[in-house]
Amino acid sequence: MYAIISLQGKQYRVEEGQRLFVDRVSHPADKPFHPPVLFVGGDGKAEFSPKGAQVTAEVVQDVLGDKIRIGKYKPKSGIRRHTGHRSKLTEIRITAIGLKVEPGEATEKPAADDKPAADAEPKAEKKAPAKPKAAAAKKAPAKKAPAKKAPAKATKEDA
Repeated sequence: MYAIISLQGKQYRVEEGQRLFVDRVSHPADKPFHPPVLFVGGDGKAEFSPKGAQVTAEVVQDVLGDKIRIGKYKPKSGIRRHTGHRSKLTEIRITAIGLKVEPGEATEKPAADDKPAADAEPKAEKKAPAKPKAAAAKKAPAKKAPAKKAPAKATKEDA
């Protein structure tokens, strides 16, 4: 059985027990995590929408990739430049491919009680007291302050 998972924007085809190097992930070592599952297949079956599928992986260690050297050279001008880098990688191990098990979900249903449902006492329901809507509607509307009148303009006779 295999699955295709998505990590750090890249897709990987994984099988149970496989170890692979991926771009650095922020999960602590020896703690399981569940990457998003895109496809589950194998055993002659293919499941395109893997609802309920889950891949469990754990971080083994954080490592540096191989050193990559880059050299630039321009003839007749004496220009020579060297650069390089080492990728930061994480080694992960795929521990399980299977179905999600929700906490609290039992694989078997518990046995029913011997008492029939008719003998069970109904629970008393508590209802909140209804607030009267009429009291809220009777409130008087707020009074508006009278508009201020502009002062009269002075005329020549008043002066």
